[in-house]
Amino acid sequence: MKIALDGFGGDNAPIEILKGAALARKEYKIDIVVTGKTEKMKKIAADNGISLEGIELAEASEVMTAEDEAKTVLKQKSDSSMAVALKMVAEGLTDAVVTAGPTGAFLMGATMIVKRIKGVKRPALGAVMPGLNNPFILIDCGANAEVRPEMLEQFGMMGSVYMKNILGVENPRAAIANNGAEEGKGTDLQRNAYNLMRDNKAINFIGNIEGREIPEGNCEVVVTDGFTGNIILKTIEGMAASMFTMLKDVMLGNMWTKTAAMMLKPGLKQLKSKTDYTEYGGAPLIGLRKPVVKAHGSSDANAIKNAVRQAVQWSESGIIAEIEAILAEIPASDEE
Repeated sequence: MKIALDGFGGDNAPIEILKGAALARKEYKIDIVVTGKTEKMKKIAADNGISLEGIELAEASEVMTAEDEAKTVLKQKSDSSMAVALKMVAEGLTDAVVTAGPTGAFLMGATMIVKRIKGVKRPALGAVMPGLNNPFILIDCGANAEVRPEMLEQFGMMGSVYMKNILGVENPRAAIANNGAEEGKGTDLQRNAYNLMRDNKAINFIGNIEGREIPEGNCEVVVTDGFTGNIILKTIEGMAASMFTMLKDVMLGNMWTKTAAMMLKPGLKQLKSKTDYTEYGGAPLIGLRKPVVKAHGSSDANAIKNAVRQAVQWSESGIIAEIEAILAEIPASDEE
């Protein structure tokens, strides 16, 4: 098993990428290739005591930045650390790829270089998140701002396959994010997608789900368009961070609350770990021919290590073959 890592993708690259690669190599006993400016990476590793045992460095002269247009990953910056990593997995030199680089370039590069599974209309970005009762995947959460009903139907199928294989949910429940639970709610998009998903035997469809119910984890697959999904994702992340800040302020308010905080510290630490995105790794771009994982731009070494774990699990899971088999049974549409 070999995983490609974009060595210069993300706010904390390349040092946290190299640290994460070393952690992943040690824990998962896999081969890793890190793309980027090799001499710079060697120096950083030496200066910081990072072991490169079992880690290959592959030269890439360019770096994708947030200011770059997404399409530059294909031509002007085709020798960027992101593009080189994507080419490696597309050409079968590695089994999967992980990057914390700019999302727009990632989506463009992954779709055009790695390419879609036959029959997939649009690959979808999924984010596995902790819920009160169960973790769930929010799909799509940023790849497709405008979609058609049949695309939401595919997101439901792909998200269900992912949750079954990666998190071991035997028959994941899928629901459409909507402004009400009733069948007739939403725009034409949600209403038409509702009919398609209800009649699709590959989806354990339970109807619509309102925004306030999503964090409860009462379904394992939350289906939406990328624009709405990204807002839901950022809102949940922001609310979680705000609640912990407010809780900290209360706990440190006076001597009595500080004493209570010391007693509650183990439980609070466990709660924080449960809601920590770094423990879940990254967001898979589902619907491509190879496993491609988008780590958070601010990922530290732990987040990178867990994104690699996610890529390894995906590579070994058979998800791609299962999606291919499901789509093969559905009549093809001329629209893409």
